[in-house]
Amino acid sequence: MPRLSEVIAALENLWPAERAESWDAVGTVVGDPGQEVARVLFAVDPVQEIVDEAVKLGADLLVTHHPLYLRGTTTVAASTFKGRVVHTLIKNDIALHVAHTNADTADPGVSDALAGALDLRVMRPLVPDPADPEGRRGLGRVCELDHPLPLREFAARAAERLPATAQGIRVAGDPEQVVRTVAVSGGSGDSLFDHVRAAGVDAFLTADLRHHPASEFLAGTAHSPLALLDAAHWATEWPWCELAAAQLDEISDRHGWDLRVHVSKTVTDPWTAHAASTTTNTPGAPN
Repeated sequence: MPRLSEVIAALENLWPAERAESWDAVGTVVGDPGQEVARVLFAVDPVQEIVDEAVKLGADLLVTHHPLYLRGTTTVAASTFKGRVVHTLIKNDIALHVAHTNADTADPGVSDALAGALDLRVMRPLVPDPADPEGRRGLGRVCELDHPLPLREFAARAAERLPATAQGIRVAGDPEQVVRTVAVSGGSGDSLFDHVRAAGVDAFLTADLRHHPASEFLAGTAHSPLALLDAAHWATEWPWCELAAAQLDEISDRHGWDLRVHVSKTVTDPWTAHAASTTTNTPGAPN
């Protein structure tokens, strides 16, 4: 069995920490470099439910996309939510490693996995990494559909292919608009609107779209309609877990490590239910 330090070195080769944003908190949070690793669990969120799953599974390493401590802290007391996570990990000899924005911009990365889940052909990064001479790394991806679809059918494809959440897929645009090209970005994407507009795509699929940025973006594209599809944050990033697990599986086979690699299917999206608005024939807001 490999040591944790060997597995972490392999993960750092996939997602170098120096490629993370300056504000990010990536890398190993908990773990003894000398401990042996036989079983690894991938998940989006380092929340207690996932940590308990890792304990039940007998995992030696938990790899998550989201950081546990994105900002500084003065305590890891078990009386706090995050402190209890740390205590559970240490008591059960489970290491925690985080790959966040360094996985977003990787080749392949989070948005490649999202495009793959939607059966899209990746053409290029939406926001290329200037440090990549091959032009393959960067935020988001510009993609093509295998064949043009009305927006309503593409939205239905997204709802079917992405993990089910209470939110589902919210759509802004003409349902009959033909979609040929799509920009995708796993996680929160409304900071990328200028790049989406410049890409000349028919639609943008991402998560966490807010009212004012979305409204202003749509107003600015009125003469060249560009649809928005808003999925749950967790759902747009979960496909990366399967991609990352497959990458570690390949590394394990190459090195003869015989790791057992798992992907959590636990839904950690915070929203648990959705009540559809009642349809009426009366226009305007209720009195």
